[in-house]
Amino acid sequence: MKHLLVVCCMLMVLSSAQAKQQRATVQEPSFAQSPDAAAFIGEMVQRHQFNQDELTRLFRDVHLKQSILNAMDRPAEAKPWSVYRPLFVEPKRIAGGVRFWAAHADTLARAEAQYGVPASMIVAIIGVETFYGRNTGSYRVIDALATLAFAYPKRAPYFRGELEQFLLLSRETGFDPLTIKGSYAGAMGISQFMPSSYRQYGVDFDGDGLRDLWDNADDAIGSVAQYFQGYGWKRGAPVVAPVQHVEEHAQGLANRGWSFRIPIKDWAGVGVGTDAQKTDADAMLLELAGVDGPEYWLGYENFYVITRYNHSFHYAMAAWQLSQALEAARAAALTGQANTTAHVKQ
Repeated sequence: MKHLLVVCCMLMVLSSAQAKQQRATVQEPSFAQSPDAAAFIGEMVQRHQFNQDELTRLFRDVHLKQSILNAMDRPAEAKPWSVYRPLFVEPKRIAGGVRFWAAHADTLARAEAQYGVPASMIVAIIGVETFYGRNTGSYRVIDALATLAFAYPKRAPYFRGELEQFLLLSRETGFDPLTIKGSYAGAMGISQFMPSSYRQYGVDFDGDGLRDLWDNADDAIGSVAQYFQGYGWKRGAPVVAPVQHVEEHAQGLANRGWSFRIPIKDWAGVGVGTDAQKTDADAMLLELAGVDGPEYWLGYENFYVITRYNHSFHYAMAAWQLSQALEAARAAALTGQANTTAHVKQ
């Protein structure tokens, strides 16, 4: 009887494992039979001289991920500003940023000098994206990009282009496309670059002959700085200005994007009051849902540049405010060190 029970238990375990495997197969089919994938392979062969048989074999191991489609429909940026901000401008991320800045101070200073992007802004982007390299993503990038290219119609052209760039990047660098992990949207490495950004803005910032954004913080720092410069970051220019009041008739002018911008000196004439210096610099009006009601800001071109990393105004504002918190915390840490040193010398 004892042996019979053991056998029954083993059969139940095997049956359960097989059932899970079958469910996974049903839920996550490969793209081997996908007409869209076949057409894409043909384009890669014609346009970039890839080997058709090799790509066909590759896509047999590339799978549609329903979890990725689900994640695309509930991004964190959709949360109200009052909920979104504390996810990133919070003590642990500030403390982690101060440590990251201290560990890479020379590299950050060099990037700021070369590209004109403040060290605090570079650190903040890396902090928001991956908590300073701790969370770089658990999805296979090729699964993410293929799923969104072939099963997410509203943004399929964009992700199809990124899948193309990913395979080109794989060929250029020699990495196995089936092993690279990233976000559910296919962003990679410490800086969470999409493949096209990796190819265009990735920098070998430590001079070792490689552009390594997965394991090399120096390269990630230089790449973020070059990305911002490439999108028009202006050295020393303002990012945002707080708005003291917005007349009711002007509230509808908020959140229309960078295409709806006017010189900051002209915003008062349409009912938007700010203490910012009245200049010819263009700015757009932002409205964020704060804890105590709407918050209004004027976003300069440098704010728009941050939105090239992620188009969400919430993202850009959180990154900017984190950068300011990091500057204050680092200054306090350095002052504390100086005071300690002076005390010891006494």
